Amino acid sequence: MKRRFLQAALGFLLFAALVYAGDYLRLRVLIWRHGNAYGSVVVQPYYAIAEKNNKVQFIGADPLTVPCVHSLFPHLGDNPCWYVSRHTDERIDE
Repeated sequence: MKRRFLQAALGFLLFAALVYAGDYLRLRVLIWRHGNAYGSVVVQPYYAIAEKNNKVQFIGADPLTVPCVHSLFPHLGDNPCWYVSRHTDERIDE
């Protein structure tokens, strides 16, 4: 029983590593071929300022253009575009 669990866990880790490596190689090939490897998404940040009466005041800031990569996982210091496009509001606590 314990051996089967270890084999299944090792198989899952191997599969996850192969998917991550394949995603990275696909991105590198897109960059090499001057393809559409990078993108950008406009993010609307806002400041959340705590007040003395246990309330929070929200103040909008100027929109930012955030770079992203077209992949499943974060690579090369950028988040994937599918993730950034679903998180277009950025809260900044002060």
